[in-house]
Amino acid sequence: MQWMIAGLRSFAHQVRTSLRYRLVFLTALTLVLGALIIGVVTYQAARISLYSQLDLELLSIAERTATQLSVNTQESSPSYISTLETQNVVAILVKANKNIEILLGDREQPLIPSFAEIAVARLQSGSSARNGVSEADVTYRLVAVPFVDAASNEAYSLVIARALDPTTSALANLALLQALISLTSVSVSIVIAFLVAGATLNPIRDLTSVVSGITSADELTTIEVRGASEVADLKHSFNVMMESLAASRTQQNRLIADAGHELRTPLTSMRTNVELLIADDSAQMLPEEARTQILSDVAAQLSEFTSLVNDLVMLSRGAVEPTNFMEVDFSAVVDRAISRAQRRGPSMIFDVSMKPLYVMGDAATLERAITNLLDNAVKFSPQGGTITVRLDSEGLVITDEGPGIAEEDRDHIFERFYRSDLSRNTPGTGLGLSIVAHTVTAHGGTVEVDNAKTGGAQFTLRIPEVEPEDEMELAHID
Repeated sequence: MQWMIAGLRSFAHQVRTSLRYRLVFLTALTLVLGALIIGVVTYQAARISLYSQLDLELLSIAERTATQLSVNTQESSPSYISTLETQNVVAILVKANKNIEILLGDREQPLIPSFAEIAVARLQSGSSARNGVSEADVTYRLVAVPFVDAASNEAYSLVIARALDPTTSALANLALLQALISLTSVSVSIVIAFLVAGATLNPIRDLTSVVSGITSADELTTIEVRGASEVADLKHSFNVMMESLAASRTQQNRLIADAGHELRTPLTSMRTNVELLIADDSAQMLPEEARTQILSDVAAQLSEFTSLVNDLVMLSRGAVEPTNFMEVDFSAVVDRAISRAQRRGPSMIFDVSMKPLYVMGDAATLERAITNLLDNAVKFSPQGGTITVRLDSEGLVITDEGPGIAEEDRDHIFERFYRSDLSRNTPGTGLGLSIVAHTVTAHGGTVEVDNAKTGGAQFTLRIPEVEPEDEMELAHID
């Protein structure tokens, strides 16, 4: 008994904690309830059918016998007793005055009719059918039909009964057979449910194992996908997520490595200059102009270091969220960027032509990206050169008069920390154009680079145009 209780407790724990056992339990419960309902309905249908068939048979015998008895009860009854004996029935005459005459049956422990049969005799209409128990404790199915004795003009009801043992035995066998079939079906179904649950949950268990492995070993691995089920779709989605995480981690590692490489140069140079100044603080051997030159180098290196850190912070923030976008006057953004570029290149000539253009975006990040393009043009243009800026519905075009971009550099110009041979000796972090591409992509636009007819570099930036809200309101009013 104790081992049964322990087994039930263990199974209950498995049902609470295991998805497989939960599925099997729910499947088994559904099958048991279904088998129980089907068994009860089938049993009741068979019972009703057997009782209806028995009632029809007994009524047929009773009606034939009553027709013969109605001619003369006393003379006809002996002739029909032998016929009724062959049909394995009990025959009883019930008078309207409640007197009973047993024509065929056990007279010592008889089957006693009730008020139902007396009522049939008195009313002389309809019939009755019910179960009854004899004094010998035998259950019978009995029916009663009315008739009138033509000779004596007395009202009777003829009761014909048959023992229910064969019917009860047949119903018991049917119930036993249904129970065996139900138990067998439920047992087989539970085994199949275990197999199906295992086959269904194995991929999920594999997925769980891989996730656990990733958590413990920090390895971004994928899962083999087979078939076209919902679990296969889940595996595919998981693989896409793993690939995305792996690519993100690779980019992150690359950014850290590149940033470390780029930061190392100005830091090393600053440390050398600062150590030189500290060493000379007591020796006082450096001339004043040399100290001034070293301090200027430190200031320039600090400026370069600050620009690099700012660019790294800009890239680390990721894409600008579209939910933060608002309507922006793109021409005003470009105008502010030009003002900043003019302060950095006072000798440059800016040939500007702009038409009103409205876009959905973030004004600050767009201004930073355009400023990077203009700073790039200032950096590579000769002193007194012309930087052309054109803004219309076709996009923003910025052209300089520098040496242009080599063919082999065009595919890499927007990569992080990429420096062409021409730009290696010029100041910069190598992140400006990467920020431009990053910002434009976040705004759903494109940026292209080519060489202008004049030989300089030409950048074309396109961002989807929108209709200004005030014009939309005016159009709605019209």
